[in-house]
Amino acid sequence: MPQHSKGIRLWLRPARGNEKPAWVIRDGAKQVRTGCAQSELVEAQRVLADYIARQYLPDRSSRAPSQVRIADVLNIYAQDVAPTHARPYETAHRLSALAEYWGDRSLSAVNGKTCREYVAHAGTPAAARRHLEDFRAAIIHHRREGFCSEVIEVVLPDKSPPRERWLTRSEAARLLWACWRGGQGRRKHIARFVLVGLYTGTRASAICGASLMQTPGRGYVDLERGVFYRRAIGAKETDKRQPPVRLPPRLLAHMRRWQRVGASQAAVVEYESLPVLRVSKAFRRAADEAGLDGVSPHTLRHTAVTWAMQGGAPMFDASAVFGMSVKVLEGVYAHHHPDAGRSVHAAMERRRPAPVNAIEDDAR
Repeated sequence: MPQHSKGIRLWLRPARGNEKPAWVIRDGAKQVRTGCAQSELVEAQRVLADYIARQYLPDRSSRAPSQVRIADVLNIYAQDVAPTHARPYETAHRLSALAEYWGDRSLSAVNGKTCREYVAHAGTPAAARRHLEDFRAAIIHHRREGFCSEVIEVVLPDKSPPRERWLTRSEAARLLWACWRGGQGRRKHIARFVLVGLYTGTRASAICGASLMQTPGRGYVDLERGVFYRRAIGAKETDKRQPPVRLPPRLLAHMRRWQRVGASQAAVVEYESLPVLRVSKAFRRAADEAGLDGVSPHTLRHTAVTWAMQGGAPMFDASAVFGMSVKVLEGVYAHHHPDAGRSVHAAMERRRPAPVNAIEDDAR
């Protein structure tokens, strides 16, 4: 991954003349056409990953760790493996961040101390861990390809504890009000995002990636049948399962109305008739205005699952709706379920007959 890849990104060029909106690559002052229309985001992400990889040709000879540049290791992984990922664009950006920090060093510089220094540099342990997981995978791929015979260990920070922040009903109402009325009415698209998140527990990327028509590279909401196909058409299945979900009647009515009034014409979340790819900044401003701390777009998923558990939803059914294993539901959310501990409490309160020996002792 070349060091000069910093700043390379996708940009949706607005319509001009007879040309429709299209994805282009911005590399500093240079713009490179991807050949991808607005609806072909996934393919544009693959083109971007290929573009970044082509900026630097790595050395693929077999060498000792002290002679192997980490930039070579990352670029080989970017060329060989990253394009096969479900979200190659995100992988490319993580590799770019790694190259910016490690690129000029050799593999022999990788040890516990330097990995911990990277954690401090990355800002948050969670982000650093995700980056270092890619780094470890790149080093393993490099060794398996025969380019280095020695095993280099990447030391990962501990996993962050599960985030349990969820919204009460009143907090959700405050957030929606801040979205709808805040920012001089320019955040109504965030209100629509919030409603979909609360009603379906869908991840933020899947909500923003959802189209109202079958489009390659995007999820699809069938408003006629009331089904949300969350996994992008043509995308590979990953550990973050995205099964189809039937939309609740109230949400389905909202979404049909959004399309009818032109608020959502081609995508579920639109701003000024263009799909919204990320909502992080506008969401954070709305949460601040609502006085909510520790809230992110992912909090909506936690909230939906928590509300389902509090309402007594069966574990198996909740697992199918939220694309979450029963094991995770039991480990993170089961304490919200009204039946949690009920059988234990009943057993503790149940009176049991006294032992025969105890009766005989009393009689004496």
